[in-house]
Amino acid sequence: MKALRHISLIVVTLLIMALASCSNDDQYSSDPEANFEALWTVIDEHYCFFEARGIDWNEVGDRYRKLVKPEMTAKELFDVCAQMVCELRDGHTNLSSSFDVAYYRYWDAYPHNFDLRTVQENYLAFNYRQASGMTYGILPSNYGYIYYGDFMNAIGEGNLDWVLAELATTDGLIIDVRDNGGGLLTNVETLVRRFITERLYCGSITHKTGPGHNDMAKPYDYYFEPAAEGRQRYLKPIAILTNRSSYSATNNFVSIMKQLPQVRIVGDRTGGGCGLPFTNELPNGWRIRFSSCIITDAAGQLTEFGIDPSEGCKVDITEADVAAGRDPILERAQEVLSLMLTQ
Repeated sequence: MKALRHISLIVVTLLIMALASCSNDDQYSSDPEANFEALWTVIDEHYCFFEARGIDWNEVGDRYRKLVKPEMTAKELFDVCAQMVCELRDGHTNLSSSFDVAYYRYWDAYPHNFDLRTVQENYLAFNYRQASGMTYGILPSNYGYIYYGDFMNAIGEGNLDWVLAELATTDGLIIDVRDNGGGLLTNVETLVRRFITERLYCGSITHKTGPGHNDMAKPYDYYFEPAAEGRQRYLKPIAILTNRSSYSATNNFVSIMKQLPQVRIVGDRTGGGCGLPFTNELPNGWRIRFSSCIITDAAGQLTEFGIDPSEGCKVDITEADVAAGRDPILERAQEVLSLMLTQ
């Protein structure tokens, strides 16, 4: 629960920072130039990955500032601002208005590597249950399968007891988090606690403290405790399925689970996105969201750019595989579990 209190403290801190930043909005009018400056400034003062991404934000601002004109329409201004925001190359960053949402769409260019219907129909034969945002069942190979598609879906302790009890007789477990775009870190903790038997060091968190690019608080470590005595646990071999759309809190989940000796990561590199989000409203009502907090893994490595699969576990799914109703990532996970059981 100590980690939960730490995470909650960060959330409260970010909310306070958001409120404080909103108090500065009255210095801007609602004209295009003022809204552009408001957007550039709030990112300049609160975004935390300029150095890691090699971005000269002053140069970016100078370049796009020349495109802003007093007579611009709202849509014309939005397009310019959206292009500037995408210079961050950060899938955690988005600009939203009443008529559009802009985000870094390069992520869409990666292989999708997932089709849930294929899994449900051809591997589970539609014989599965659903509870607390999880789809679960037992594969013919006697490996348990859980698909968890959104860390915004709260995971109930009682639900987890039922699910893991149902899968207790399996030889290994597959946790599929492909296309899970993230959500709440508290749900990450709830899930991880079921796979550990002692206190686990997960990494460190560093949040922004001032307007300078390097105004960062001292990093502090966070830990997860095992599930309470009497709760259902699963300590057999585990394979976690990932793709480039495994993002944010899912990225955090994968980075923590990867350090466990009984876990292998199978599929594609995760999408990354380790920072806790910061949201600010511009004078014209548009909202900008981006990362203002840095999370590193237990080895001290920044996880912002994604988590690689375990050695020998990088797998893609081709169009021919999809047409044939095959999921090579799921099949490779079963092979990996079989190898782990014989070692």
